[in-house]
Parts: sequence; C-alpha cells; structure tokens
Amino acid sequence: MSWFRKSMVLNNDQAETFEGSTRLVFTVEEEIGALSRALVIFEDHGVNLSHIESRPSKQSPDQYDFFVDCDDAKGGLHEAIQKLYKVTKSVTVLSRSQDQSLGGAETVPWFPRTIAELDRFANQILSYGSELDADHPGFKDPVYRARRKEFADIAFNYKYGQPIPRVNYTEEEIKTWSIIYRSLVKLFPTHACKEFNHVFPLLIDNCGYREDNIPQLEDVSNFLKDCTGFSLRPVAGLLSSRDFLAGLAFRVFHSTQYIRHPSAPKYTPEPDVVHELIGHVPLFADPAFAQFSQEIGLASLGAPDEYVAQLATCYWFTVEFGLCRQNNELRAYGAGLLSSFGELEYCLSGKPEIRLFDPQKTGIQNYPITEYQPIYYVSESFEDAKEKLRSFASTIPRKFGVRYNAYTLSAEVLDNARQITQFASDIKGDMTRLEDALRKFTAAA
Repeated sequence: MSWFRKSMVLNNDQAETFEGSTRLVFTVEEEIGALSRALVIFEDHGVNLSHIESRPSKQSPDQYDFFVDCDDAKGGLHEAIQKLYKVTKSVTVLSRSQDQSLGGAETVPWFPRTIAELDRFANQILSYGSELDADHPGFKDPVYRARRKEFADIAFNYKYGQPIPRVNYTEEEIKTWSIIYRSLVKLFPTHACKEFNHVFPLLIDNCGYREDNIPQLEDVSNFLKDCTGFSLRPVAGLLSSRDFLAGLAFRVFHSTQYIRHPSAPKYTPEPDVVHELIGHVPLFADPAFAQFSQEIGLASLGAPDEYVAQLATCYWFTVEFGLCRQNNELRAYGAGLLSSFGELEYCLSGKPEIRLFDPQKTGIQNYPITEYQPIYYVSESFEDAKEKLRSFASTIPRKFGVRYNAYTLSAEVLDNARQITQFASDIKGDMTRLEDALRKFTAAA
C-alpha cells in the first residue's frame, strides 16, 4: 500500500448510484493481503462494490481506512459485514436507510466527508423541480413548466467545481423580480437588521442587484466566497432536511434559479430565486451569521433523525423567520421575512407572539408553512444564537465530534486521541498567533 490517497471506481454503471447504496468504513493493518482478504468477502457474498477509497488511518499510522460503497439491494450484505469483522480492526456502516441491523455493525447516518460529496445527494429532491403540484400557480402553464425544466436540467447536470451556468432571464421573469424588489427595498431600512442593510448595497455594487436585473448565481457565489467562504450551488427543488443542512456544514447553500409564476408575484409555494438572492444571500456575507448557519449544519452530520428534525425547526425559526433585537428594537433577519413584504411588515406589527430563541424549546415547536407565522423567535445577537446552538448540539447523541477543515474543505470526524491531539495542536498554534497579535497591538497603542 502507498501512503497517498487512493480511489477507484469498480463499475461505471453503478458509480453514480446513491439510492439503495450503503457505505462501509473498515480499518485494516498495513500488511500484504489485508485488503484482498476483505474484498474476497464481498465477492463471496455477491455484494457489488461501486467505489473504493483508501486513506491512511487517523487512529494509527500503521493502519488504513477503506470507504466502500455497496449495492445493498443485491447479495448478502448483512452476512458480509459479519465476516468482515473477523479480518478487520473495525467496521462502521454509513447508511442512507439507517438500517440498524446490518450485520451487527455500528450504524451512523451517512453524511458527506468532503465538499465534492455534496454531488451524491444534490439531485435527491423531494418535490417540485420540473414537476409541479396541481395547486401550483404555474401548473396549467405549459410555457412556465417548460422553463422550469430548463432550470432543473441545469441543477441536475451541475457538479462541484464547475462554474454555475448563467441564465438569460426573460422580460416576464425580470418584471416579476422588479415588482418584488421595488416593494422590499422600501422596507429594509426600517425592518431589516443592520447586518443585512450593511451588505445589501455591496450586492448592488458588486453583483448587479437592481430592479431591472436578476443577479447570476455564479457572480453572487464568488462574492460570498470572498466575504465568508460561503458558496451557492444550483438545486432543482426541495432537499430533505438532512441533506440541506449537510450543505451548510461546508458553507454551501443550495439555491434555486427559477422564479415564481408571474400570475402571483406576491406568493410562492416554494423557495425561488427571489427568496434565495434577496432573503438569504446578504447575511451569508456576514461572518457571524455565516458561522451560526454552519454550526447548524455541523450539528446535523451523523445525528439521529429526531435531532435533525429539531435542528431543521431551529433553522426555520432563525435563518428563515428569525428576529433579533438591535438598539432595543426588533429587526428581521430571517430570509422568509426579508423576501416577503407582507410578512416583513406583519412580523414587526405587534400582532404575532414573540419568544426568546431557545433551541431546546424552539426545536419542538410546530409551525405553519402556507401562512404567516403566529410565533417568532428573537435572538439577542448572532453570536448569542450560535452559542445556544452549540450548547444544544452538545446534547446530540453522537459518538464523535465534527470539525470543518477549511484547508481541505472537509468534515473531520473527531473520534480518537490522535485526531483530538492534532486538533488541540492546531488551536494552540492559533492561540500563539493571537497572543502575538495582542502584544503587538498593545505595544502600538
């Protein structure tokens, strides 16, 4: 075995398959024949492997970790895992199905380890895309439906690292944008939080935000990368909560490109480019808000379903419909408010109930999705919300910690002494640089 990272695809027809697949992580000693003994087990039990990836183990310099994607619809995967225990140091199942009975192995809900692995679920949308429900404003409009398919095709064909294709928006689409844009910008000075109002003019100057132009995702994504490291990725429709939050862990926001139907500019049953670019984007350029959003994503990685549901609800009441207190006044920071002039006025009207954000309580609160919220949650600051979220995340039953490595754009699992020691060393190095900077600052003052 060589010490560099090694990856190979065994079956091109199965390489892109994600549904019906299970990922195993097993560890072997660095010795001749160790991998062969493991692979023979899969062959003997008729288990098809679509992908194998090897990395030096972070638990011991004398071991290797192998990430294997298996087709769990055929063959005896359960029996293979049981046999695998006998020839490896450890076996962990990372499964979309979260089958707790796979050969007795420890099962962890699958999550991406690298930013490129977002490709694996980006097209697993739950609804909409090019197919519309019967009550959608554009359901009976064949021109609009064809246009939605164009946008869906862009998202389906997109892969990490590619530039986001530019869209030539039609006059009708720009007119719909302009109606909403014109109404919202009048409210921002008095209703939006100060961080939003600081960034919005920068988007006008750098990304073409204006009444007669719909900005391009690629331009906006590049702007965000320069500000906070966040980026946009085109998506055809709604993702599951687990998949969407996983993107945030890598500072990636899955964004639609289509716009709502022109017959109802004041209403959309789904997120559209107005909601994404006007509601979400400005605050992803704010460092404190970007960190808070990423914390929600990191907390979701490998978490049990019930905790992902609570995190998604916290996301709903903060990133989508959150309020904050600034200069003793309430201001909106949630994207669902900042992209809806009707609800933006309503949320500060004194009519709805206002509660203090508390993840333990907020995460189990029911909410409507087709009408104004009867309850809004207020945070004293993004930093305060982040610390509360971190405290809640510490209660999630995971046998490992997770950190984001901005150098490798990967989610690192902290589950052994070697990794934790390295993490502590990295922090110590940062603290040394901080202390040096403080000394120089104090001396200059």
